[in-house]
Amino acid sequence: MGKGLTTILFLIVSNVFMTLAWYGHLKFGEMGWLKKAGIFAVILISWSLALFEYMFQVPANRIGFEGNGGPFSLFQLKVLQEVITLIVFVIFAVVFFKNIRLSLNHLYACICLILAVYFVFKK
Repeated sequence: MGKGLTTILFLIVSNVFMTLAWYGHLKFGEMGWLKKAGIFAVILISWSLALFEYMFQVPANRIGFEGNGGPFSLFQLKVLQEVITLIVFVIFAVVFFKNIRLSLNHLYACICLILAVYFVFKK
């Protein structure tokens, strides 16, 4: 597997953990013993998930960065990370929050992100 694909896969895994850490606790009220978890417990659980985020995010950036022999510039890494974050978030929101509906504005925002990727990779 090439460095570019490894970087992208690590960024996807990292963002799954990040999304769970940042937004997963909003569903704790539906999960048994977590219903009564206080804010301190929620923070500790989120930090625990964020540890796994960093275990994939840091290697992804090191592997993918052109200064370390990877295929991506610093700006390309950042834009990739942001686009992956939003894709993972949209999937998470639609799957776990059944009342979330996507609108035309979301489509327009997606098109803008695709354009951002295009421009950052354009030579």
